[in-house]
Amino acid sequence: MLKRFRADLHIHTCLSPCASLDMTPKRIIQQAKQKGLDIIAISDHNSAENIPAALSVSEEITVLPAMEITTSEEAHIIALMPEVNSINELQRIVYSSLPEIEQTKRFYSEQVIVDENDFVKGFNRRLLINATEFSTKELIEIIHELGGLAVACHIDREVFSILTQLGFIPPELKFDALEISFRTSPQDALMEYQQYRHYPWIRSSDAHTLNDIGKVYTEFVIKEPTFEEIKLAFKGQGTRQIKI
Repeated sequence: MLKRFRADLHIHTCLSPCASLDMTPKRIIQQAKQKGLDIIAISDHNSAENIPAALSVSEEITVLPAMEITTSEEAHIIALMPEVNSINELQRIVYSSLPEIEQTKRFYSEQVIVDENDFVKGFNRRLLINATEFSTKELIEIIHELGGLAVACHIDREVFSILTQLGFIPPELKFDALEISFRTSPQDALMEYQQYRHYPWIRSSDAHTLNDIGKVYTEFVIKEPTFEEIKLAFKGQGTRQIKI
């Protein structure tokens, strides 16, 4: 039997250089529960080092390992991964492609790595906001090789979206879904991006503060709140549905 699950698949922690320092995994989970979410994805910029803490405190919320990766064209792509091993391997690959520039306070805020009790474990000294050396096509292929799903982030934004960076979505880019941000209503998106309606669409908060979590969300009609069921929904398997 299919059930309805609310998902916010784009949430940053205090590891992201542009996120609030109170965006710890424990507080994120608490806020997600209060907002009535069933599934979230922790998707920091070019890193996954706060995902273990989020998984440790997930309780009845399903936490998907994810990462918001910047391509060489400076488009943002979310990689939704099936489990910890695959996100760790993706992190290794991404780290190997980031420029050797150290993060300092003159660039952005601290990039904080925490444990499940919100205690600081350390700081990531890479400048995580940087672009990797991978093209969008190369990155999608890497994500798929590791068993993940590739989502084009906030296609309605004026910066860092695949449409602003490339001008269009080339057919050879095998995205699994496109993300519409809170900035655009579903009705406006249907008019503006009708030519891309053959892709599945999701809406996510891109939360950088606690109050933003669940500001918008996607409703999945699936059997259970798992990565595999979301993957099947993206593929349109059976009577599964995605509602924005």
